[in-house]
Amino acid sequence: MVTVLGDARRARHVAEQVPDPELPMLTLADLGVLRAVEVGADGTVVASLTPTYSGCPAMAEMRAQVAARLKEAGFGRVEVRTVLDPPWTTDWITPEGRRKLAEHGIAPPGPAPRHTSGPVPLTLTPTRRLVPCPRCGSADTEETSRFGATSCKALWRCLACREPFEYVKEI
Repeated sequence: MVTVLGDARRARHVAEQVPDPELPMLTLADLGVLRAVEVGADGTVVASLTPTYSGCPAMAEMRAQVAARLKEAGFGRVEVRTVLDPPWTTDWITPEGRRKLAEHGIAPPGPAPRHTSGPVPLTLTPTRRLVPCPRCGSADTEETSRFGATSCKALWRCLACREPFEYVKEI
């Protein structure tokens, strides 16, 4: 039993180091995508990942990299599962992940909207978000494009320092 527990800790440590393919300054652990790493009685390592959104094209690469890193670390039998419930939220990004985003000029998301069960409310009026500039900290910013390099990011610019930046949307 002690060996399984030690193997589980070591396997988790290995999986936690895998970088996100779209935000390589973050690990899958920083992003909150790595849900669990367990070792079964037969020695099979099972890593569970939750995509940031349904149909995320990076999931295949994430699964492949987690499996490859675990096998390189000496784990012979590896299974990587996709877990959809509960769905991922930007609230799962760790404080370290948020710090790394800001250090790389990407504004981290604010708190995710809270929805209870039932229909998701639809807001038709524009909302003014306060997205501080990750470079100078000014709140005098504006959205220039709702979509950035990936669908989970938007493009913004700071009106104080005039620098453009990406913003990770709340999900």
